Amino acid sequence: MTAEPTEPIEGTPLIKPSSTDHPLYENVVDACRTVYDPEIPVNIYDLGLVYTIEISPENAVGITMTLTAPGCPVAGEMPGWVQNAVEAVDGVRDVDVSMTFEPQWGMDMMSDEARLELGFM
Repeated sequence: MTAEPTEPIEGTPLIKPSSTDHPLYENVVDACRTVYDPEIPVNIYDLGLVYTIEISPENAVGITMTLTAPGCPVAGEMPGWVQNAVEAVDGVRDVDVSMTFEPQWGMDMMSDEARLELGFM
């Protein structure tokens, strides 16, 4: 017997929604904006590399992020940079950063500010 791959249910988001209503959310976003991909002069949040920011009622932060490419030279370091930046936010209990490549990052995930900065607008 072989297991058949399961397809996502139509309408199910590929990226889990963030805890945007949590009081620490904007501060966590601001902390993410202090982290830059060394090859691109735009912060990782506006590049669209941060997929999900989940904040528990106990102020534990879970971040799901990606990279512009799986072979990114700072792949092993960037999650630590994000963790250090977010741990410094007043009120954050602990931080867990996980990497994913599903869905794959694309230039359409960048904010308008990032596109403008990089000359795509």
